Amino acid sequence: MTKDNIIMLPNKHLRTKSQMVNKITESIRKIVDDMTSATISWDESRDHEVGVALAAIQVDKPKRIIIIRDDLDNKENVSFTAYINPKIIKLYGDIVEEFEGCLSVPDVYGKVPRYAKVKIQALDLDGKTVNLTASGFLAKIFQHEIDHTEGILFIDKIKDMNEAFYRLNTKGKLEKLDYKVDVQANSILW
Repeated sequence: MTKDNIIMLPNKHLRTKSQMVNKITESIRKIVDDMTSATISWDESRDHEVGVALAAIQVDKPKRIIIIRDDLDNKENVSFTAYINPKIIKLYGDIVEEFEGCLSVPDVYGKVPRYAKVKIQALDLDGKTVNLTASGFLAKIFQHEIDHTEGILFIDKIKDMNEAFYRLNTKGKLEKLDYKVDVQANSILW
């Protein structure tokens, strides 16, 4: 798969709740491989951005699968960890509002409130239960990707629509966008 397989708004499939994975099969492993290659392809097309995670629904596979880059600070490290049927066990800490973007809502950023810490549970690709607590940027990533499995996009979580949407300019700096939300079309008009 390539970046071209990543679906984007206004594709209504992004609003689909993903199905639980009952058994980790070769077809599930193939979805993970496809997600990884699509994210790496997306990375290669961007100068100022890094694809740090992806949910299976973003490649039009409605399964509760997410991948997260193993080294969030190093674009050259292309290894990812898969989390199958991830769920949030506990949200805690301060709620922090920071800019977020999404491969399925290209070139758009907005301030989203997220909990500073999260405890999650998932399965790894061997079917073993994984319990972990994440904080900071990693906590935000888990919340964002698990939202995808519920058909929720980051733009749904923006509280202050006066400061809603930004994009990266050619120098890698955020600049405010003029926009109008078209609720009927499930899209943003620039």
